[in-house]
Amino acid sequence: MGDAKLWEKAESSLKEALDEKKISYKINKGDGAFYGPKIDFHIKDAIGRSWQLGTIQLDFQMPERFDLSYEGHDGKKHKPVIIHRTILGSIERFMGILIEHYAGKFPLWLAPEQVRILTVADRFNDYAEKIVETYKSSGIRISADIRTESISYKVRDAQLDKIPYILVVGEKEIKEGLVTVRSSGNVIGSFKKDEFLQRLLNEFLIPA
Repeated sequence: MGDAKLWEKAESSLKEALDEKKISYKINKGDGAFYGPKIDFHIKDAIGRSWQLGTIQLDFQMPERFDLSYEGHDGKKHKPVIIHRTILGSIERFMGILIEHYAGKFPLWLAPEQVRILTVADRFNDYAEKIVETYKSSGIRISADIRTESISYKVRDAQLDKIPYILVVGEKEIKEGLVTVRSSGNVIGSFKKDEFLQRLLNEFLIPA
């Protein structure tokens, strides 16, 4: 659509924007939308495949076609430019790439369930539930597994569910106000429950 000069203006505008931000790029001739050129963002997944997701499209044509205008600071009529922006592309494809990239093991900030607390025996359930309440009030996505199953069984379930942090509570923990922390199949150590909450918040709020 439209005049070649407008296309050239749109293309040079996108190049200038990329150059100003020092973003490397390559030009794919003939790959623009019918109404104007675009910037496509390609993301590499865990095995090196490239996927086109986000896009920013510069449209000089539609304002011409619909005779759009706005009044500038100078009191005169000006022709606008439309920017079409898609951040993720297809949300289904984006989620598929993300799940595969992380092999289902999401980082803490992204995990639907960030922490799961496991009780060694039923008598520790109240302690676990209080920790859940405290952590939830701070914005942590946490649940408690208080089933009457062995601790090894519950740990295995949490690992299969790819929970970033698994907390185990028993006699020692309840006496000293602790949680014993596991991650990626390993025991990290025992922490005061409030201390570990702060560690979670620091990691959650400032993702690596």
